[in-house]
Amino acid sequence: MITYEKLSKKPQVAQRLIGMTLTEFDAFYAEFETAHEARLQASQLTQRGQRRQRCVGAGRKHKYTLRNRLLMTLFWLKTYTTYELLSFFYDLDKTNIEDNLKAILATLENMATFEFERPSADRKKLRSVGEVMDAFPDVRLVIDAKEQCVERPKNKKDKEGNVHDYQKPYYSGKKKTHTLKNQVAVAPHGRIEAVSASVPGGAIHDLTLLRQTDLLSRLDDHEAVMMDKGYVGIAADYPTKRLYLPYKASRNHPLTEEQKAYNRLLAKYRIVVEHTIAQLNKFQILVQRFRHQLSKHSCIFRIVASLVNRRIQLHPLKQYSPA
Repeated sequence: MITYEKLSKKPQVAQRLIGMTLTEFDAFYAEFETAHEARLQASQLTQRGQRRQRCVGAGRKHKYTLRNRLLMTLFWLKTYTTYELLSFFYDLDKTNIEDNLKAILATLENMATFEFERPSADRKKLRSVGEVMDAFPDVRLVIDAKEQCVERPKNKKDKEGNVHDYQKPYYSGKKKTHTLKNQVAVAPHGRIEAVSASVPGGAIHDLTLLRQTDLLSRLDDHEAVMMDKGYVGIAADYPTKRLYLPYKASRNHPLTEEQKAYNRLLAKYRIVVEHTIAQLNKFQILVQRFRHQLSKHSCIFRIVASLVNRRIQLHPLKQYSPA
């Protein structure tokens, strides 16, 4: 089994197992312990959704400490092992594994906050030279979408016997499989500023998702956004916003050399969102085919995005000169 005591003897493997060093885990656990206790004290329901009749902490004790249960959850997020394999590692029943993960994930979700999702008055302004782009100093967000394969949804019959096609909205012609999609907005230095809820990857285009989230309406007058070709057309929806989009060739209208040069320049700056998505992909739970209920994906995505933000804050992404 993977416990804190065993990991302390070989701290060099912590990064591969849980996505952070042991020192970083200790600091994270201190924050988590406070947040977890506050969540339990505030909750009027038990873990199984029933009204609480006893004080927090009453009843049967957990086999593992809170520190080890957090470690187990981070290990699951990083490697995305099955419950059966995790139950073998920790000598617990599959149901116990699910209950342990559910409790820890609930606290991690509460801790997952993103700067741009806060009210405008509470958001920090990007002012320092290291946090802005020299050629595009007004850029506040760089936006892109991430797709992940999921298990094929099952079609269901209603009371009248009519079959409802739940598969079609999730089938992505681009990926040739069923997917979920999330919108990711990052700051110029790579930190994730906002994430969308998970939506069917086949039925909702990147541009449609951006319109649904209405993220651009929250920009201040002096703030701009950078996007790729998938968002061409959004300018008509927000004529007063500052939007940096590449030129897109059309039939009988090839790009000029100046437009190609502009697109290359834009791509060199926009690469920051690709680097951040690469950090998300270090967690196998966002890479492998998602095996759990689709309704849980939004929660998982926010938690992993929050963990990535902690990583980027401690270890900033490599800055590439666009020159």
